[in-house]
This record gives sequence, C-alpha cells and structure tokens, in this order.
Amino acid sequence: MNMIVLCVCVCLCAASRLIENMDPNVDPCDNFYEYACGGWLKKNIIPETSSRYSTFDILRDELEVVLKGVLERSVAGEASALTKAKTLYRSCTNESQIENRGGAPLLDMLHDVFEWPIATDNWETVYGTTWKLEDAIARLNEKYGTQVLVNFFIGTDDKDSNSHIIHVGQTSLGLLSRDYYACTGPYEEVGLAYEQFMIDVAKLIRTDRNLVVNETHIREDVARVLGLEKEIANVSSKQLLYLNGICLTYILLYIFHANLIIHCCCFHRDLQNYMVWRFVMNMVVGLSRQYRDTRKAFRKALYGTTSEAAVWRQCAIYVNNNMDNAVGRLYVEEAFSGESKELMIAAIREVFIDNLDHLDWMDAETKKAAEEKVRLSISCWPVLPVYFTASNCYEYFENILTNLEHVQKKRLRKLRVKVNKEEWVTGAAIVNAFYSSSKNQIVFPAGILQPPFFGKGQTKSLNFGGIGMVIGHEITHGFDDNGRNYDKDGDLKDWWTPSSTQKFVELSKCMVDQYGSFSWDLANGLNLNGNNTLGENIADNGGIRQSYRAYLNYVEKNGNEPLLPGIALNHQQLFFLNFAQVWCGTHRPEHAVNSIKVDVHSPGKFRVLGSLQNFPEFAKAFNCPKNSNMRPEKTCQVW
Repeated sequence: MNMIVLCVCVCLCAASRLIENMDPNVDPCDNFYEYACGGWLKKNIIPETSSRYSTFDILRDELEVVLKGVLERSVAGEASALTKAKTLYRSCTNESQIENRGGAPLLDMLHDVFEWPIATDNWETVYGTTWKLEDAIARLNEKYGTQVLVNFFIGTDDKDSNSHIIHVGQTSLGLLSRDYYACTGPYEEVGLAYEQFMIDVAKLIRTDRNLVVNETHIREDVARVLGLEKEIANVSSKQLLYLNGICLTYILLYIFHANLIIHCCCFHRDLQNYMVWRFVMNMVVGLSRQYRDTRKAFRKALYGTTSEAAVWRQCAIYVNNNMDNAVGRLYVEEAFSGESKELMIAAIREVFIDNLDHLDWMDAETKKAAEEKVRLSISCWPVLPVYFTASNCYEYFENILTNLEHVQKKRLRKLRVKVNKEEWVTGAAIVNAFYSSSKNQIVFPAGILQPPFFGKGQTKSLNFGGIGMVIGHEITHGFDDNGRNYDKDGDLKDWWTPSSTQKFVELSKCMVDQYGSFSWDLANGLNLNGNNTLGENIADNGGIRQSYRAYLNYVEKNGNEPLLPGIALNHQQLFFLNFAQVWCGTHRPEHAVNSIKVDVHSPGKFRVLGSLQNFPEFAKAFNCPKNSNMRPEKTCQVW
C-alpha cells in the first residue's frame, strides 16, 4: 500500500511539474519548445548572480544546498579526505580572516613566479637581466598548472590509449574568444572592462606595497600587454591540423608567428607582465572583497551579471571542483538512492545496434566495427571512492595554491603510468553526463539521476525522455564527428571504409547547414555555428531516436502505463514533453553571444527544435501536418 501511495504522489508531482512548465496555448507543431517551456519561461527570472537560468541550473542550485549541509557538518572518525574537504570549505567561507589578510597572500608569493613587473619598481634590477621566457613558462606551468603562450600537458596518447604522452598546443586567452580583442562594436565594452580589471588590480597591489601609483605608467604597461595578447589571439587557430598525432597548425602557425611577436615586437617586461597577469586574474578570487570587486565591471560586460553568488555557494562549487571524489562521497551518502542505478543503458545500446542494420549509407564492414565498439563501451556511475593527498590548512589562499600544485604534480606523474581506463572522468556530485573517446567510457554521475531526468517512481515515458535521451546522447558521442575517429579500444584509428566516411560527411553537412541557419533572438539575432556544435547535435539527434525506440520496445513488452492525472497527453507525447522540458532555460544577451562563440552545444531551444524537426516519430505523435514548422520537408539524420 505504501508503494502505491508513493507512486501516486510521484505521478501527481510529475504531472503538476509538466503542466506548470508548458504553455498549452502554443501549437506544438509550430514551436514545440514554446509549447513545452512557455510556462517555465514566464515564471522564471534569471538571478542577478547568473548569466543564464535553466532546468540544469535549478538542479545544480539544489545540489549545492545539499553540499552546504554535508560540508558544514562535523563527523567524528570520518576519512581524512572528507575532513580535508570540510577544512577547505571552512577556509573559503571564513570571510573575516580573508578580509583581514587583504592582498598580502598574493603579494607574498609573486616572487615565486618572477614577480609582476607592473606591480613592482625593481623588476628590471632583480629579474630583468637574467629573465628567460622558458623559465617563466615552466614555473607557471610546472608548479601552478597555468598555461600561458604554450599549452603543455600530459594526456592520453591518441595512437595508444593505454599510454600517456606530452601534448603541446595553443592556450586559451584572457577573453573567451579572439573576437573580443577587436574592441569595437559589441565587443568594445568587454575589452575596456578587461583593460580596467588589470589596471585596478595593479593599482591595488602597488598601494598595498606602499609604491607610487602612477596611472599613466600603469596604462602604458597594460596597453602593451593587451597588444601582445591581441597578436597571440590573431595567430590562434580555430581549426587544428594533425599529422601522425602532431599538430601542424600549432607548430607552423602559432609557434612561428608567436616567435616573431616575442623576438621582434615586445620586451621581456611585456611578456612577464602578460604571463603573470593570466595567473593573477584567476587568483583574486581568494583575496579580500576589495580585490574581488575589481572583477565586477568585467563580469558584467562578459556575462551580464550584476552580483556574485553567495559565498557559501562559491565555496561549495570550489571544493567540489577540487576534491570531487571526497565531495561526491558526501553527496551520495546524503542524498542518493542506490536504487536509481536501474537505468536503461542496455536497452538503448541494443537499439543503437539494431539501427545499424537499417542504415543504408553504411557498409557491412563498418557496421560490424561500430557494433563491436558500442558493445565494448564502459558504463559508469561514480559514487563512492574517496582519495586526496594534498594537505590543506585554514588559510584559503594558501589552500588554492596547494591544490593547484597538487593537481599539476598528479598530472605530470601520469607520464610514466599506464592509463587506468576504469578511472572515472568526474566526481559524483555533478548534474551532467560524459563520454570519453579515449576510454570508450560513458559516465552518469549521481547528481543527474533525479527528476526530471530520472525518478524511481516516474513513468517510463518520462525516464526514457529524460535520462534515456542522455544515455543515447552519450552513446552516440562515440560516433559523432570526433568520437568516430576512435576505435573500440579508444585508439585514434581509421576503422571506417572510404565510402562510409564519405556518406557520414555528407549527412553531417546537412546538420551543419540546418543548425547554422537558426537565428537566436537572445544573441542579438546571431546565427548558431553549425560546425562548432556538430558533435553535440549529432549526439542529440541520435539520442532522442534511440531512447524513443527503446521506450516503444518497453511498451511492446510490458504494455502501456496508466496515464498521468490532469494532463491530456498520451505517453508518447509525454516522452517528448519531458525531453523538451529538460532544456527549458534562458540567457542574458551577453552570455548568449559568448555561448555562440565558444560553446560546443546548441542553446537548449535549438537542441529541442532541431532534433525533433528531424524526427518523424515526433510529428506522428502530435499529428503535425506536412510542412508545419515541426515537420519540415527536408530533414537530417546521421544515426
């Protein structure tokens, strides 16, 4: 009887959620996203602390509340890693101590990275005559993992996924995209805010050091730094070319051009100013409010946010990011039911394999290899392991430095160690899912295994539309434009016949054009980048098809479930409704523009519209007429 009552309660809650989020006044065949999410969009306002707000963000907010509780709770006799996680959290939330220390923690350690010339008067005397570029790059990288000018890291060997090798590539920039260095039009505000951010931090450090603050001299230094970074941005390539695992684009374009910039166009002082700035800009978060406030205008220009999240939220996120296994264990023991492991992976994997027989564009040889790859893919639910060896103390800034050094040493030690393909790529307290091409591994953290994605008492239609689609999405990543280049063992190997490759490229081009034609009103009417988002779009389209077919197979075997109360939709329609509501969300214009530039995912709105426009079963479920917006004449399909 109690189980029946529980099921009724879950069904009522699910029905209520679905109804509240949708807008039944919109024709589902005209704009299914507005139909599914119209109610959600009307009742949800982006918080001042956020650049976007979505179903994912709500679940993450709720997860952070759980983390706050477990990190603030003292438990006698617990594992040392759990105690360290709580100590790190307490040091982060100890605002009075952080305020009392001001900028001193940063000032005290700058000499360890050969100082920041802009913030001292004796750099040329102490360092300038002996300064070497390679020493500065090595110190920032080896000790703190700060990648500047050259991205040097230890990673899996693409040719042998059981081994680690040294990778060299181009680094990220201080701004999210090289477009922002134009400093004109829509990018001008961001560029000016970035410049002022650097100036304000330099002025604070000089003031704390009792040095003269000559703003004219500071601006001259900053102008040269920005000029250097703009040149680096201009020679950074969006498309990388490889030969035998070696990045030719990086070697030929980046190093040669950057070498010209370094030796002809700038001084050692400018290079050191730039490199240390890239370190400093990320370290002010561990300093007093006066230092943290230097980011306000920059954050507003880049993301549209006008205030920061509560300190405890920032600290919970930081500890989770840096001690993910320990925090994951705390989260699982507090909030996660082991029964939620009852997922539909096997059923969806079988649908993918069965679908291979129906693909007329792929030949038998490639189909056989594809089946072998998907059968050997590893599925993981990271939940209970806990390990962390870095020491920490009650001083937050020093803990940040310790964590940076510990993580970098751990990375570097991997060079001589065999790849552990069973090691999870993430912790458990994450609302997301992942696929690793080098491990052929699919990971579903505990954080995503909750409604609307998954619930023990939810109807199968909702679970397949939620977590089922995510499962199919991650499986398909093994066969998207990047994942398809890796074989069943995770090695970079061309296991496709030329004819199948050609067909894949042709079918992918259809999707590139389709998504590239979408214009996003929240991003000032900019079109999506169909090339950048291709892999995720292929995964979305494959995921929805596989999960829906798996759900129909479930119904064929087990019969239809009772309808949900108060909502006049059958379960096929509910499948699509729950899928769409997973992606309900909105963005600030600043963040929308950023996401088009750098995000490999299409915005949620177009993840829904694009994948369902390509899926005839959706149009059938809602009786959409021919040539309606959700049933276009031309559709795209890869998997």
